[in-house]
Amino acid sequence: MTQIPPPAAGDAAIVVASIDEPEHFAALYGRYSRQLYRYAYRRVGPEHAEDVVADTFVAAFRRRESYDLTRPDARPWLFGIATKEIARWHRAEAARLRALARSGVTPADDGMADAVADAVSARAAAPVLAEALAALSPGDRDVLLLAAWGDLTYEQIAGTLELKIGTVRSRLHRARRTVRATLRARGWNEED
Repeated sequence: MTQIPPPAAGDAAIVVASIDEPEHFAALYGRYSRQLYRYAYRRVGPEHAEDVVADTFVAAFRRRESYDLTRPDARPWLFGIATKEIARWHRAEAARLRALARSGVTPADDGMADAVADAVSARAAAPVLAEALAALSPGDRDVLLLAAWGDLTYEQIAGTLELKIGTVRSRLHRARRTVRATLRARGWNEED
């Protein structure tokens, strides 16, 4: 019988405990489901975000025995699974970004992001930004959004997407350059 991990236990300890007692895996859901939901919401919209999160945790639960126990933080692992789940929704995501670019409507968001969304310039830039994101290749978009919305480091993104760190850096640089160029072409300066 596995000892119950304390509330402050590292993610690896929770995964180990969940192998014999699956209910312990719920602690990871408690820790990361909101972050994953916000990321999925922004990527695939409200109609699919909950499904992506649920599918992410089902896949993670099924793969828990292969979790790399040297990784104390399961967040990058979970974001990697979520990104792969989102790839299944890629067509819906691209269509959503194109529709947002055409509509000029800023999507609703929850939590602290509301403060950012309330900025007038951010509201006005949303359609152009959505157009720029839709124009990125899926790989560049994944890296950019894991950095911006997932708040992952280069190293975490590299591990999440199973890429070399140089590839992460080049994709992120290319994505940022493309987004900036699109914004400038549509009359937005970085100072706006």
